[in-house]
Amino acid sequence: MSSTEQRINGPDPHVVVVGAGFAGVACAKELGEHRVAVTLIDKHTYHQFQPLLYQVATSQLAGNDIMRPLRGLFRKVPSVTIKNAEVTAIDPVSRTVTTSDGQQFGGSHLVLAMGARPNFFGIPGTAEHSFPLYSAEDAIALRNRILELFEEADLDPSRLDHGALTFVIVGAGATGVETAGSLADMVHDVMPQRYHDLQVERARVILVDHGQVVLGPFSERAHEYAAKVLTKKGVELMLGRSVTEIRNDRVLFADGTEIRTHCVVWAGGLKAVTIESSGALPTARGGRIDAGQDLAVDGYPGVYAAGDIANVESPDGTPYPQLGSVALQAGQAVAASIMADVAGTRTPSFKYHDKGIMAMIGRRAAVAEVGSHRHELHGPIAFSAWLGVHAWLLSTTRARIDAFLSWAWDSFSASRSPAIIDTPDMPRIEWGDDEFQEATEESNP
Repeated sequence: MSSTEQRINGPDPHVVVVGAGFAGVACAKELGEHRVAVTLIDKHTYHQFQPLLYQVATSQLAGNDIMRPLRGLFRKVPSVTIKNAEVTAIDPVSRTVTTSDGQQFGGSHLVLAMGARPNFFGIPGTAEHSFPLYSAEDAIALRNRILELFEEADLDPSRLDHGALTFVIVGAGATGVETAGSLADMVHDVMPQRYHDLQVERARVILVDHGQVVLGPFSERAHEYAAKVLTKKGVELMLGRSVTEIRNDRVLFADGTEIRTHCVVWAGGLKAVTIESSGALPTARGGRIDAGQDLAVDGYPGVYAAGDIANVESPDGTPYPQLGSVALQAGQAVAASIMADVAGTRTPSFKYHDKGIMAMIGRRAAVAEVGSHRHELHGPIAFSAWLGVHAWLLSTTRARIDAFLSWAWDSFSASRSPAIIDTPDMPRIEWGDDEFQEATEESNP
């Protein structure tokens, strides 16, 4: 029996899925294969492959390489209907959602898979002046800022003295480490070939974290390996440091120090996407919705939560991590629970097949702890494991081929082709603050 202790029976089930991330797409695909009517709602017209956002940000991949049109993914699944809309309200009792334009969609079952968003922890200026990395738009915006700063420094080299090529990444988890390593490769290997008159060697990549190690969830050996690789790539590690404010031209720390910069990457944490609800959905830390072992939301028959938004306990009592592999398997498990619920049979418990945790640290360097026993890999072998797991997560054969070609080329070459600013009319960086003007006047009497 479902954790809700009630079943939604009927000859024609109709499932509304909110969110087209790993969990939502996997759930819709599984149900579609059983010809169940599904309405998949997302504010984007595409599914984005989040694990590769940092590669878009550092010009290894173009934005289109990690986005797949939703209608293309389901072109051969006629029972799945795509609705491009933003859900603004949820009624878990009637299993109905309302979109920003006032339309309502309801069904026999409702799957909440809206994912996560950046958690800025209330730090002043972070939302306004940092670049998070949790969507394709984020990655493209960050890439444009990085390229713009090189152009600005090339136009006026005196801007180097004011942090034009100082890049600060806050958060030394997997996202922060992968971004730092790839950005260091870009800055030190790629850009010197393109900016012949610019002192590119003055560029700095700084990784900041309030903890004492990088890649906290990994083993001590992995901490040491990752720190060694990053340092060798020229990344400055600032561990045990807490950010207290981010301004448009600097980062301030709890010890009173500051760093001049015009590019702060925020990789400091996640919290669940929240949508106004007419019912008191049970939530845990980070706003994640509590769900039972069958991923059903207790107290609301026919309502399920999956992916980064769901708080589901693993066998050891800790919540499953917010990983793409967890979300994909959870989406498939929700579909299985719904099919069992419709059939009137016992809903199965979610059993996650742990593929391990891994992180890329730039070209041909990675760490991986594979399987439930966390068999540890470093270097090229870990790099290969990373490729294999991420290829499995990709949604289409074409995506796998495209990604492998790009990864293989990048593994043996420092060339990165999509390094262009594709929004040339965006506002220019403000360099006219009083301190900068005074310094400029002093250097140019």
